[in-house]
Amino acid sequence: MSKHEVDYTLYLVTDSSPRYLRGRDLCQVVEEALKGDATIVQYRDKTSDTSVLVSTARKLHEITQRYKVPLLINDRVDVALAVGCEGVHIGQDDLDLPAARKILGEDAIIGVTVSNVAEVEAAVKGGADYLGIGTVFATPTKENTKSIIGVEGLQEILLKIETEKWPVKTVCIGGINESNVARVVWQSTANGKSLDGVAIVSAIMAAETPEWAARRLSNLVKTRKVPFANALATPRQQKRSPQEILALVPDIIKAVHAKKPLSHNMTNLVVQNFAANVALGVGASPIMANYGEEAPDLAKLGGALVINMGTVTPDGLENYLKALKAYNDVGLPVVFDPVGAGATVVRRSAVKTIFGGGYVDVLKGNQSEILSCVPGGSSIQQRGVDSGSDGQDLQKLGSAIKELAKLRKHIVVMTGKIDLVSAGETVFAIENGHEYLGMVTGTGCCLGTTISAMVAAHPNDKLSAVIAGIAYYNIAAELAAERQDVKGPGTFVPAFIDELHNVRKATVRGDIAWLKRAKVSVIA
Repeated sequence: MSKHEVDYTLYLVTDSSPRYLRGRDLCQVVEEALKGDATIVQYRDKTSDTSVLVSTARKLHEITQRYKVPLLINDRVDVALAVGCEGVHIGQDDLDLPAARKILGEDAIIGVTVSNVAEVEAAVKGGADYLGIGTVFATPTKENTKSIIGVEGLQEILLKIETEKWPVKTVCIGGINESNVARVVWQSTANGKSLDGVAIVSAIMAAETPEWAARRLSNLVKTRKVPFANALATPRQQKRSPQEILALVPDIIKAVHAKKPLSHNMTNLVVQNFAANVALGVGASPIMANYGEEAPDLAKLGGALVINMGTVTPDGLENYLKALKAYNDVGLPVVFDPVGAGATVVRRSAVKTIFGGGYVDVLKGNQSEILSCVPGGSSIQQRGVDSGSDGQDLQKLGSAIKELAKLRKHIVVMTGKIDLVSAGETVFAIENGHEYLGMVTGTGCCLGTTISAMVAAHPNDKLSAVIAGIAYYNIAAELAAERQDVKGPGTFVPAFIDELHNVRKATVRGDIAWLKRAKVSVIA
């Protein structure tokens, strides 16, 4: 087999540690995995003597040859030469690529571990046949992991490869298993550039039945089926005019009123009461539940999840991830508000962890928060959870969220004096609202609650649901601020909740005069 014909779909990396083998023979486990459709094998053993490595590698090579699958040796070029196998995989701290190529020749398969764009460029220019990108998630199988790159880092590397048109094959490695493999492959795809395969260690080596585990993983990689992928905004939905979307607003509000969808809010104590009342005002059924173990049961009830990253703690982050997985597993919408995302290292790390832990349908935040989620970050330094620079050029902001939405497959909402919304093709601007919304703690969080109700009730067209929710919320704020009994931010809050209720009730009766206030336009 030519090295250019290698199938990297399911790349097995062996591990001989007793906790995985549990008394089983390594060669037997590998052969079972090959029966289950593993397409390439890397023999990795950092501890055994050279004589043991050569002996085991020869046995493995006999097996892989029967299945017409390449065998690579981790690090040890001398072992690969002694065995006569198809190639090696080298890390950043192993023998350098040019030396390995000189020893093994042009026909050998040589892969290189990479974790950032600079390492990718060096490997590609050095003639690597494929890249092992990672570590994606934390894993016990690599003790000297320099960095966890997450799905974001993986996608950044694939985007660079696509931009430069480098003809190198790619696999990802690190914490990949049955629960996340399809999502990682789907979510990391960048501008049409997808992984060529996934490298698996413990999910096969430690499996009770390696053949079944390999077959299941292979099927997940090939099909890339994820429950939430079918609900992305379609090109037709994204190209509608503001008038077409506004025409749908009454029906969306009526759907919330009729269905009373669950709005599961994971938010801080300061906002919980306000958010619950807003949810009731728009017609949803709120529950404030920050314990992740409850999420699988709550997800069975339908509705949507709101993750409001107001307070960041290790326990809180763990609970967010459990809830995110529960809602992803059943394909229900998730709204993520990365509160203060750019303010501290801890918060930036938390955002990266959440993005790596699951899929987010709607990403909602102020300018600084959203810009901190853009690949490469933002130069704006946040002060607490304020909105950063409101003077940013609207077109530039629109372009930023459009690219972010397209790359990450979110609907992105950037709040400000003018709210911007994009699903990757068009940028909609919504100019409704009132300054009192910026004078009360939690109004941004409660917008997320409102959006969650809309997308839960109208899941097949989330883009129009998001725009409907923002327009409804902001116009209710205008109506509240105009009331005679409203003297300032303190009296605004109860009046605002009243108007959310009143607008909904009026809409259900067929009175949509309030909607004439809507100021929605396309800016890009």
